[in-house]
Amino acid sequence: MTNVRSGTPEHPVVALLREHRTVNLQLRTADAITRFAGSMSFVYLHIVAFTVWMLVLEQSPWPTLTLVVSLEAIFLSTFVMIGQNRAAAFQQAKADHDFVEQETELKTNTELTREIHALTTALHRRAFDAPK
Repeated sequence: MTNVRSGTPEHPVVALLREHRTVNLQLRTADAITRFAGSMSFVYLHIVAFTVWMLVLEQSPWPTLTLVVSLEAIFLSTFVMIGQNRAAAFQQAKADHDFVEQETELKTNTELTREIHALTTALHRRAFDAPK
């Protein structure tokens, strides 16, 4: 399979999981949130928002700010775990696929080696057992 965006070959497991994630709305949403939360834009937005909150909006921002930051940390840690679960599922699916491919390759190579041995043995018999 090839990657639609770059045109480069990609692992079949990558294509399958990408397709699965694009179909499911919840997974697309989690991906979008995780992508944004892992960006510098997210950091800059928080610096500005918390600075404005502490200096302009509230006289005593700490209790409410602590609550908001704690709730945000809970949700962000959940998205981190979703990302880790996704990475683990990908690694397992890739490992399973690679195992099947390696076993198939091993079986094919064993059959080829046996055939080569049989042909070599037959050639030796013809060459050395032939009447001179």
